Amino acid sequence: MFPIRDHNPSDTTPFVTYALILANIVIFALTNDTLLSDQAVSLLYYDYAMIPARISAGENYAAFVTSLFLHGGLLHLAGNMLFLWIFGDNLEDQFGHVPFAVFYLAAGVGAGLAQYLVEPWSGVPTVGASGAIAGVMGGYLLFFPKARVDILLFLVIFVRIFPVPAWIMLGLWFAIQLFSGFSTDTSQGGIAYWAHAGGFVLGAILALPFWLRRGATDYWTDTDGHPPHPAARYPEAISGVPTVRRRR
Repeated sequence: MFPIRDHNPSDTTPFVTYALILANIVIFALTNDTLLSDQAVSLLYYDYAMIPARISAGENYAAFVTSLFLHGGLLHLAGNMLFLWIFGDNLEDQFGHVPFAVFYLAAGVGAGLAQYLVEPWSGVPTVGASGAIAGVMGGYLLFFPKARVDILLFLVIFVRIFPVPAWIMLGLWFAIQLFSGFSTDTSQGGIAYWAHAGGFVLGAILALPFWLRRGATDYWTDTDGHPPHPAARYPEAISGVPTVRRRR
């Protein structure tokens, strides 16, 4: 199950969202480990990744920000940018360009701090924009709990796109992060589940003043939890299940 788009077009051009996506792609292209030596990659991560042990030693606090623009591989980058593209434009539409940029960075720093607090002496580098994007997802859930999000479902030979309310998709995603955070040992590396969960919660909290300014629950009443403008419409997806006719 993987989200591919929402039905919530923005009214304004999301310049910050586009700029963040471009910056992440350009930085990945310049720091791709296929272009650098192992020593150069190690030095890059030492200088710019968030390494909890260095933070505990009073070093490299800037890594809470710089680590947001590094990615461990093409799939890591692509997944993060897809989520940012789906959910980022709508919050930028609600917040404004500069406030959204500040919100994004604050959520990313908070996500890194959450991961640091769980393993303050870990020497494993933490990289990626997913903590900041989790904050965007938390804010999106607060504003648009019933917005339709299309998910791509794979079940063996069955492939189909299903629209589901945002609260189902995002709530399930958050539950998975919590479950994985409690059940997975990441001391030797892996996915930073606590950065995801922490960023998500912080994003909802940081979005709260904007939501209150819109009228709080009155905003939900006025929009029924949907976008405050007509939803985008897409052609109905075709299932990948072959048609089998019955014989009489």
